[in-house]
Amino acid sequence: MNAHDIPWHPDEHVRCAAHLDRLRHVAEPHEAALVDHVLTDPDGIMARSAVLRHLDRRAADLHPGPAYEEWARTMTEATADHPFLVRRPQEWSLFRAVTLGLPWRPDDLLASSDWLQLKTAAGTNTEAVEILAERGRTKRIRNTARVALAHGS
Repeated sequence: MNAHDIPWHPDEHVRCAAHLDRLRHVAEPHEAALVDHVLTDPDGIMARSAVLRHLDRRAADLHPGPAYEEWARTMTEATADHPFLVRRPQEWSLFRAVTLGLPWRPDDLLASSDWLQLKTAAGTNTEAVEILAERGRTKRIRNTARVALAHGS
């Protein structure tokens, strides 16, 4: 089956579930085409939400390994017309750098979304967690980082 074989249903919840199921099972060579197709759904908010969930699931699986970088480039291209979706692989790339000990810049972390700051604040990179404990955007982020530091001590 290809990306266009997703049956249309008038209920966006049913379509969302179908999109998520197809995205979960798509073969890698067809993933970008399926993402593109999902983003043509008449309910743009639902479609972007389904793609975002897919990006997060795939990035969580791939970010520790070398396949991540090519996948992130492909997904960035597939979502190019959707700035919020383009940002997610970029933020996963920063998360990847922080968690794998690759080069990263504190200013990039401080400029990142609440989602990424919170995810990083709960992590194990002491430098990143210390930065977020002191300068994280929200009280929740700062508190999460402080708790992570206390448990790491």
